[in-house]
Amino acid sequence: MLSEERRREILEILQSDGRLLVAELSKRFQTSLITIRKDLEFLHHRGLLERTHGGALPVRTGALNDQTLREKERQHRREKMRIAAATVKMIRSGQVIILDSGTTTTAIARACKHFRSLTVITNATNIAAELAGTGVDVVLTGGMLRKNSFSLVGPLAEEALRKLNADLLFLGVDGFDVRYGLTTPNPLEARVNRAMAEAARHTVVVCDSSKFGRRSLSLIMPTSSVHETITDSKISKHDLKALRAAKIEVTLV
Repeated sequence: MLSEERRREILEILQSDGRLLVAELSKRFQTSLITIRKDLEFLHHRGLLERTHGGALPVRTGALNDQTLREKERQHRREKMRIAAATVKMIRSGQVIILDSGTTTTAIARACKHFRSLTVITNATNIAAELAGTGVDVVLTGGMLRKNSFSLVGPLAEEALRKLNADLLFLGVDGFDVRYGLTTPNPLEARVNRAMAEAARHTVVVCDSSKFGRRSLSLIMPTSSVHETITDSKISKHDLKALRAAKIEVTLV
């Protein structure tokens, strides 16, 4: 394989997996660690990835980055499917759950279609559409539609949530800095997420490992407000240790 071909494939792996490890790439391409490190340095100097100890991460796009739902759908698909499968095992018939907007929570909604006695509260119009025609009862908050996320935000959404109660909240986030808390690019979305947490007895953060160590513009809530986290096994040992030190139950998939 030519070096240019290998580097293109490395970028494709980064886009799908969200991080790169030198040792894994060396085995995958059957080449030396030194060669892979040179590849990563080459791509780093061209602004195509962010070099880290032992690997690389996507280039950080800043706290204001607010990707569309379609852009997010292409990222970490396998991890989101595994997270959704683990999440559904927590849900029992007869419960009321809240799903916020996002691609991980959309995957959870798709995995819930077999329930015949379940109520889903959501501010995501695409999740409501996913569950339409199934045995799941859907409560859709009112509010102003955000085009990027297909979510409903604003005073109407917040007021609706204040009048509701739920067993579980499954919350997707754009950033999870264990020392700081959960974040999202949009302040209105953050306010709705806080109202969801207040309406639910138990808050479960559902996010792939690429979200850890990142901060976005708006704080949703501190880490101390989280009861459980479901993420993939690529989470760093540092972040995993910090979550458990904060008395948060962690499920790895």
